[in-house]
Amino acid sequence: MQIQVFTHVPFENPAAIANWGHSRNHTLNLTPLYSAASLPKLSTFNWLVVMGGPMGANDESLYSWMAAEKQLIAAAIAANKTVIGVCLGAQLIAATLGAQIRRNPEKEIGWFPIELTANGRQAPLFKKMPSTLPVFHWHGDTFELPNGAIQIARSAACEQQIFQYGERVIGLQCHLESTPASVSAITTHCIDELQPARFIQTETQLLAANAFCYAEMETALFALLDQLAAV
Repeated sequence: MQIQVFTHVPFENPAAIANWGHSRNHTLNLTPLYSAASLPKLSTFNWLVVMGGPMGANDESLYSWMAAEKQLIAAAIAANKTVIGVCLGAQLIAATLGAQIRRNPEKEIGWFPIELTANGRQAPLFKKMPSTLPVFHWHGDTFELPNGAIQIARSAACEQQIFQYGERVIGLQCHLESTPASVSAITTHCIDELQPARFIQTETQLLAANAFCYAEMETALFALLDQLAAV
């Protein structure tokens, strides 16, 4: 299977998503949009994974690639391909589906639990995800639930954490793909955002997560991706 990955900054990469793909003998192809990489043709991939970044999903005037990226996301959804968005990626999918993107009431940076909704607990793709799961977050924006989408999970700081649209489209506001290396990278590059607030942890807290936290997230992520691959 061919998995196309859009990245928006060098320090937010597919991390554990790449680990899953390689372990299942899939091929990952990265498109670094920040370096003016050309968008691939729709026919060249089976899955599209859209990663995060510090920019906003409405910043088309600042980033020349964003409008074309949204068009390709929309085309992939219309072609019934599997499309997964992480953080900014989830917001771009939501925007493509007509949902409003706005500032979240509070920034959410650190390790905080998400909770499955009643619909999330019944959704076949998420049948192996625990009802509550501590995960990594780094975002200031959020999105309205797109029309026709199912709300899968929420957190105390952010109502929209995971949504499912149709059978093959998933938006993840949280970073289930995080690894120690990816958390270290985003902390290094975005450390100026760590201003004291209710849902912003310190650098020490961000980097102190033990192996069990990462293992729990990886188990949940891999189960979700395996379920998607089986659709």
